[in-house]
Amino acid sequence: MGLKIEKVSKIYGNKKVVDSISLNMDKPGVYGLLGANGAGKTTTMRMILNIIQKDEGEISWNGKKVCKDNVKFGYLPEERGIYGKAKLYDQLMYFATLKGMKKEEAKEATINWCKRLGLEDYLYKPAEQLSKGNQQKVQLMIAIIHKPELLILDEPFSGLDPVNTKIIKEIIMDLIQQGTYIILSSHQMAVVEEYCQDIVMLKKGKTVLQGNLNEIKKSYGSGIYIKEGEI
Repeated sequence: MGLKIEKVSKIYGNKKVVDSISLNMDKPGVYGLLGANGAGKTTTMRMILNIIQKDEGEISWNGKKVCKDNVKFGYLPEERGIYGKAKLYDQLMYFATLKGMKKEEAKEATINWCKRLGLEDYLYKPAEQLSKGNQQKVQLMIAIIHKPELLILDEPFSGLDPVNTKIIKEIIMDLIQQGTYIILSSHQMAVVEEYCQDIVMLKKGKTVLQGNLNEIKKSYGSGIYIKEGEI
């Protein structure tokens, strides 16, 4: 059954920042959420995870409310932030156990992920010693260390160099193969085309384009472009 969003809205004062959005993910893969800054993408993602309360509509996972009791989810927010003074190992262990992992399982996952992402030399150092790109990899680890069923990625490639971008792309491909449901927000159309079968494009909180990406590209001929200030 997967993820189902039906006519969901969010209102702040007299303004509808998200206006009756609907989408359906009935199988694992990547669903693209597009739009310029202020289009309502982040608000939508946070409503899906129940971080922000919706004002209208329904959001469900396998027919039940999306919450930590009904779905194992992960979230990589666009606003980066880790505990700078805390050692990398300590905070990865903290978040892993917070998400229900047993200590030994969390320890094994922490070490394995740090090796894969080239951070084993920083395991017992304060996170503030990491570069911006490496801090972003830490936040990705926090989002996926517990093997989530539903993963939301808000601009996961923002600020990454080509080497780290390649690493993160490989991880996303692995997650897809493992059957993870992923919602991906990105300004980079090339990224969306690489991963997403279906998309929804927002403008000022409203859906302006939605459906299968290949079918949409055929309809538009030369392609889709996100132009700041117009989408």
